[in-house]
Amino acid sequence: MVRGELSAVGDKPDEREEPRTPRTAIVAEPMPRVLLTRRQVVASLLFVLFSVGFLYFVLPRLTGLGTTVHRLQSGDSWWIAAGVLLEALSFAGYIVLFRAVFVTSAGRIGWRASYQITMAGVIATRLFAAAGAGGIALTAWALRRSGMEPRLVACRMVAFMVLLYVVYAGSLFVDGIGLGVGLFPGGGSFAITIVPAIIAVLLVAIVGSFAMLPADIVRRLERRAASSGRLAHWVARAATVPALAASGVRTAIELTRSRDPRLLGALAWWGFDISVLWAMFHAFGSPPPFTVIWMAYFVGMLANLLPLPGGLGGVEGGMIGAFAAFGVDVNLAVLAVLSYRAISFWLPSIPGAVAYLQLRRTVARWREEQAVPARAEAHAPTTAGALQSS
Repeated sequence: MVRGELSAVGDKPDEREEPRTPRTAIVAEPMPRVLLTRRQVVASLLFVLFSVGFLYFVLPRLTGLGTTVHRLQSGDSWWIAAGVLLEALSFAGYIVLFRAVFVTSAGRIGWRASYQITMAGVIATRLFAAAGAGGIALTAWALRRSGMEPRLVACRMVAFMVLLYVVYAGSLFVDGIGLGVGLFPGGGSFAITIVPAIIAVLLVAIVGSFAMLPADIVRRLERRAASSGRLAHWVARAATVPALAASGVRTAIELTRSRDPRLLGALAWWGFDISVLWAMFHAFGSPPPFTVIWMAYFVGMLANLLPLPGGLGGVEGGMIGAFAAFGVDVNLAVLAVLSYRAISFWLPSIPGAVAYLQLRRTVARWREEQAVPARAEAHAPTTAGALQSS
């Protein structure tokens, strides 16, 4: 059932709420891009240079490490190579999850296009802040260009993010409680263990509550708006966002109930990426308990919500601070975190840039494929009229 169209309530677009997008509109939609002024470009470059300089040269001196670049070169090459392999497996899990949520047997998106969309999203995420908004925009654009209805794309994007981040919240809860009550080794204060677990429960409760909304909430409010004046009409308009969220949450629940093994890609995405950080601790010394690495990783990732390109600077600082709160040697934490970020943040940018260019060509091919039947439909009435007149 998952490999075709899901029967989750609200998953299919309602033509009464959102008219079907014409072929010409689909073809004409441009690729998402960022319009930056010269001042913004210069400021962004200065920020990146300042962040890299501070992380790799100033911070190590403050912690007594000396030149970080030299110390990074002294790491165990086998563990570093293992980290690169683990990061590749993490992206493989992401691609598998992407296909589980978005790809149907009759769709245009094969494994090659799935890879291109995923890796191109890496570059877009580097350009935008706030938890990968750029990657989301690029993914949604590519899906619409493949022929998927806009409302269905939006619904599935919500489902995808729910499936991905329920693992995040679940990790904060399980590991936070385990560390806080002493079930897992590593200890940690109430603020670094129990508090994140409580926040995770609240987030899951808020997101889960959307599934309780009626599937036709927008239609109900619009009916009331017809007899209650403009205020109800604006309320109905405002309800479209929670209605979309409810549809996406219900779709995620249906996907989970289907027990599609490809959904394990969400676990692979996070698990292998955490393992990169674990491997980097091995590359430079003796690692702390894995449960500590697990918790510090997710606490540091909260910095992705800050208005920083790709969380640059915030994630590193958050992770190092979390490790320091767990009593991990700061020097070792700095080396492990910076080498982890070099593998997970900088290294995928190269294939991501290539995939971005490849995706443009793939979408251009889809546009040509869509244009052929559109031209045939446009010429059909003319041909039929010519036959009748003859």
